Amino acid sequence: MIQIIPQMQIWMAVEAGGLSPRIDGLARVCRELLKMDPFSGALFVFRNKRATAIKLLVYDGQGFWLCQKRLSRGRFRWWPTDGVGSQKTLMAH
Repeated sequence: MIQIIPQMQIWMAVEAGGLSPRIDGLARVCRELLKMDPFSGALFVFRNKRATAIKLLVYDGQGFWLCQKRLSRGRFRWWPTDGVGSQKTLMAH
């Protein structure tokens, strides 16, 4: 189970893109596009272009967790657009 604590960094990929079906592809996006270390323990959030699915990627010290939520109807309405470059930091509360 992914445990989100107040000290955890949460990074959202502002630019929606195709969601790689594999952990390695999303970790590559973290390194190359977001310029972040996927092994840092931060939670990374990605959304597809149609805004119908999101994926969460986090490394817990033993391995990666990958979670996906795909809506059967509608779209994710809120998504940040004012990030610096291709990412935005959120805070866990």
